[in-house]
Amino acid sequence: MKKILVASALAIATLSVSPMIAAPAFAQAKGVAVADVRVAAARSNAFTVASQQIETTYKAQIDQQNSRGQTLQAEVNVLIAKYNEESKKTPQNQAALQAAAKAVQDKRQAAQTELGQIGAPVELAIAYVEDQISIRMMDAVKAAMTARKIDLLLQPNAVIRREESADITDAIVVELNRILPNVSIAVPAGYQPGQLVEQANQQAMNAARAAQPAAAPAGSAPTTR
Repeated sequence: MKKILVASALAIATLSVSPMIAAPAFAQAKGVAVADVRVAAARSNAFTVASQQIETTYKAQIDQQNSRGQTLQAEVNVLIAKYNEESKKTPQNQAALQAAAKAVQDKRQAAQTELGQIGAPVELAIAYVEDQISIRMMDAVKAAMTARKIDLLLQPNAVIRREESADITDAIVVELNRILPNVSIAVPAGYQPGQLVEQANQQAMNAARAAQPAAAPAGSAPTTR
């Protein structure tokens, strides 16, 4: 389960409403650094504590999923063995071989569906934790950049070589822990994964529109004296 939670954290997407860098700014940048916000999210206190809470709160579902998963895997293995036996026959019965292959495929799909249903509450809780961290990640990034006097931040895979001192991922973790010390695993009724990020993006877009000067009415001409 811990592996699932870590993998989930590494998939967290940050807000897209205001990009951290712009291409023309590269030549003018005075302070340049790199950071991996996915790693920062996974290292944050909020995510660490929430992961522990999820493992405790949803222990019954997690145990059931693990136990049922082992049983279903054993059943799949039996079907795979039958397929292997059928494939070794000479001459091969293509109809029987195809039926055996289909049985394996169908069983795997049914197992994935069943396990997904058992683990659905857990996955929803993880998604809610991710969402809460995502909407504050940009604040942590900006705070870390300000503290380190960084005006250009790159992703690690965007550079060929760098010194360790150029990585401010840990600084982002510090700021994220300060800004968002904890998150809730109590999923609100009707919540959908990504909902908080979508709402935050929409609010930012509305604020940006409101800050723009009102457009002149169509057909109007400037007054002259």
